[in-house]
Amino acid sequence: MSSQLLHPTPILPTTNSKAPATPFKTSPSSSLTVSHTVSPRTHIPSHVYKHPAALLLELCTCMKELHQILPLIIKNGLSDEHLFQTKLVSLFCKYGSVNDAARVFEPIEDKLDALYHTMLKGYAKNSSLNNAVSFFCRMKYDEVEPVVYNFTYLLKVCGDNTDLRRGKEIHGQLITSGQSSNLFAMTGVVNLYAKCRQINEAYKMFDRMPERDLVSWNTIIAGYAQNGLAKVALELVLQMQEEGQKPDSITMVTILPATADIGSLRIGKSIHGYVMRAGFGSLVNISTALVDMYSKCSLVGIARLIFDRMRQRTAVSWNTMIDGYVQSGDPEEAMAIFQRMLDEGVEPTNVTIMETLHACADLGDLERGKFIHKLLDQLKLGSDVSVMNSLISMYSKCKRVDLAAKVFENLQGKTLVSWNAMILGYSQNGRVNEALNHFCEMISQNIKPDSFTMVSVMPALAELSVTRQAKWMHGLIIRTCLDKNVFVMTAIVDMYAKCGAIHIARKLFDMMEERHVTTWNAMIDGYGTHGLGKAAVELFYDMQKGTVKPNDVTFLCVISACSHSGLVEEGLSFFSSMKEDYGLAPSMDHYGAMVDLLGRAGKLNEAWDFIQKMPVEPGITVFGAMLGACKIHKNVELGEKAADKLFELNPDEGGYHVLLCNIYATASMWDKMAKVRTVMEKSGLRKTPGCSLVDLRNEVHSFHSGSTSHPQSKRIYAFLETLGEEIRAAGYVPDTNSIHDVEDDVKVQLLNSHSEKLAIAFGLLNTRPGTTIHIRKNLRVCGDCHNATKYISLVTGREIIVRDMHRFHHFKNGTCSCGDYW
Repeated sequence: MSSQLLHPTPILPTTNSKAPATPFKTSPSSSLTVSHTVSPRTHIPSHVYKHPAALLLELCTCMKELHQILPLIIKNGLSDEHLFQTKLVSLFCKYGSVNDAARVFEPIEDKLDALYHTMLKGYAKNSSLNNAVSFFCRMKYDEVEPVVYNFTYLLKVCGDNTDLRRGKEIHGQLITSGQSSNLFAMTGVVNLYAKCRQINEAYKMFDRMPERDLVSWNTIIAGYAQNGLAKVALELVLQMQEEGQKPDSITMVTILPATADIGSLRIGKSIHGYVMRAGFGSLVNISTALVDMYSKCSLVGIARLIFDRMRQRTAVSWNTMIDGYVQSGDPEEAMAIFQRMLDEGVEPTNVTIMETLHACADLGDLERGKFIHKLLDQLKLGSDVSVMNSLISMYSKCKRVDLAAKVFENLQGKTLVSWNAMILGYSQNGRVNEALNHFCEMISQNIKPDSFTMVSVMPALAELSVTRQAKWMHGLIIRTCLDKNVFVMTAIVDMYAKCGAIHIARKLFDMMEERHVTTWNAMIDGYGTHGLGKAAVELFYDMQKGTVKPNDVTFLCVISACSHSGLVEEGLSFFSSMKEDYGLAPSMDHYGAMVDLLGRAGKLNEAWDFIQKMPVEPGITVFGAMLGACKIHKNVELGEKAADKLFELNPDEGGYHVLLCNIYATASMWDKMAKVRTVMEKSGLRKTPGCSLVDLRNEVHSFHSGSTSHPQSKRIYAFLETLGEEIRAAGYVPDTNSIHDVEDDVKVQLLNSHSEKLAIAFGLLNTRPGTTIHIRKNLRVCGDCHNATKYISLVTGREIIVRDMHRFHHFKNGTCSCGDYW
């Protein structure tokens, strides 16, 4: 194989290999140079070996000391001695200065082969792959016969750079040099193919080896483990023992992560036992691997015991323990370990910072997050893109997406992960337009999105609830060949469901070859929010017949679906099954869904008894559901009890006060209503203003209750007057019970100015007959608007889809998909 295949321009001397080049100088101000005239076969006097400079070189431990010794060598005329030439080249390479090594190497006229070998080692360890391969070509040009270690160095650097093409060329050179049966060389070949993710080829090379030592076995085992084939790696450990090779500590460090990857606690404990019997238990890398294994097998308590008993810990040990707590859902303990790490004077690494930022994000702890931000600046980790990506995610999850955006804007060398983190941050914080703008900017910069990008941006599109844009995104996903990814397709199903296209969502669901538990959850939740409780229940039963097991979110979705459709018995059954059949402990959200289920159905006393019997202290979700049910069914007594609890738990939320006011107004209890309003005024509490949005020709139009700021306001209000007469003629009666202190005609005018009515009127005025109107509302649809919209759909012959804060309402021909049960 020609050396030109390896690199087109090998490193060559300016004239020939025997001609002197630019001399090596000790410093810019020094005129002392190293001249080389000695033949490699010249006899080296014995006094050279006894010279103090030779002893100093042997004792040299760093680059600074080497530069201090160098003038002594030159001053005593020892720079032309082969001993010093070789030692200087070796030490410069050892301390990472391959350029200095080359300045010594190049002027030597008759270079020994050993010098070439030393230089190649220096290039392989301290320079680029291009330079290492070029110098190898130079050796071939200078007719230096390569030795086995030349190939092992080059194979390693090719593997580290995952450069399979040049790695194969080196392999070819190894074969032509007659080294293909050498144990060390072939181990390097196995390592090359394994690191280049060609594990089958790696095993072929391993299988052909006439003999194998422990290093060879460890290499192929590590190859399988690092390529995600943990079971095969473990099988090879058994095979190596059958062939007489005893696993060492390196083998254990390799297979413990593999055991963790497959979650086999039984095998992990067996390996732990072997480690203790073999006397490896005191090794820090072994103990660290055990901490990692037990943490990933959900036994973080045992991991902590091992960690606490370690006599010595590296930064990796601390990082592993911190990560164990983060992954097990205990970020507070992760931060405690981090603090202990700082107290013991261990300097955090980039991995430490990323893990602790993850913990701060999970806790929503902005203050500690800011402290870690300052710390990473002190540690000069601000140029580490991975660390800064974690910082963006932390600020986003702590509801400070503005700070995340500053970090993103100042970040040099943004990666796809950086863009994904920023898009997800905007999406999670309800900054829908910014998320979509960043996505479009990313595309414009020719950065190809991946599955995570799509999963991050689609919730923003779902929030807009515009089917046209959902279809555009779907098309982009198909064009980028991401439509086979289960998580991307799950996000598409969820997006269509939240855009009102529940039938399209179900078609895509049925077409999926693979479904994750989140896929089932998205479809069940979609049915629930569209009021299709029976379809949600049937789908849940289908799920139970398959291999994917329901999780706690599945049960929350199906119980909520039952609540929206009045399927009380089914909901109660699912709640019992969750605990009894699947061993899942209900969360506060599950208890809230159960109260909502019973309360909506009018079983208020049963709902209150359920709250009293809860094994945990009821939270805002539970009492909020109770208060909402009391408002629907006009129960003042239980409404007051629920409201009192809510005022204790969250006194700054004005919405609960408004609900209680509405309950009093319905019961004509004006004095009590006035007291609540007085409390609200004194506390500065306000009801969230109603806002409805409608998308028309790529522009979103927003309407607030009573607003006259829209350019078409006069036309809209005039149209509503005419429309009001038509729907009253069809049987609509305004519900003015919640309004008082004004005349009846004013009450009607106030009702006509509700945001969803303004949005519906705008949609009717600006679209062709037969066009479906899509409305988004930030609050729950009020009873009067719900009734009025039914009549509007009847007299106009239009389908009107309203998505409020809880669910969808499909109005058509005078009826609503919710069956007036919402």
